[in-house]
Amino acid sequence: MKVTIIYDNIAWDKNLVCAWGFSCIVETHGWKILFDTGGKGDILLNNMKRTGVDPSYIDEVFISHNHWDHTGGLLDFLKKNQTKVYVPESCKIRGDAVVSVNDAFEIHDNIYSTGELKNIEQSLVIREKNNLTVIAGCSHSGVKNILDKAGRFGRVRTLIGGLHGFNDFKVISDIKTVCPTHCTQYIPEIKELYPDKYIEGGVGRVIEI
Repeated sequence: MKVTIIYDNIAWDKNLVCAWGFSCIVETHGWKILFDTGGKGDILLNNMKRTGVDPSYIDEVFISHNHWDHTGGLLDFLKKNQTKVYVPESCKIRGDAVVSVNDAFEIHDNIYSTGELKNIEQSLVIREKNNLTVIAGCSHSGVKNILDKAGRFGRVRTLIGGLHGFNDFKVISDIKTVCPTHCTQYIPEIKELYPDKYIEGGVGRVIEI
């Protein structure tokens, strides 16, 4: 499994453009999923081009929640690739290829949505054997809530994405790897408390699990 951060507030690869928002490409179980689309389509597509990713390479899009910094690049992306888009029910994006998500469900074998939590956000869950990787947009519904919901599919070992104002750090004590990105307020504290499990994010960062 490979996760490539394609849009983030900071740059891991200085050849890419950083901007407020989040997006990553998840390659797993034979699928290529674009998770969120950042705030601006031109930045998203430019970063994809610079990392050698053609939009046609993507099989599906997964939108975590209906905030501009996660959906802003969607329309520009869909002009390049009119593929299926999974959105939480509260997200009012509609179309023939749009799947509105309410409850947790299996998108493909070993790939899941937590379902929409607290009427705002869904997270992506990938299972390999009994271990789970969770990818979150901003964690508006709460990190503990997300991990609890994901836990129905197995044991969460990796957490990647925006954690917003999360500071109940004991919640992630049993997780093997944490990559806090985008809106996470307490990145330095997470890094200091869990140096062995912390992975730095940033646009261009590639995480292989």
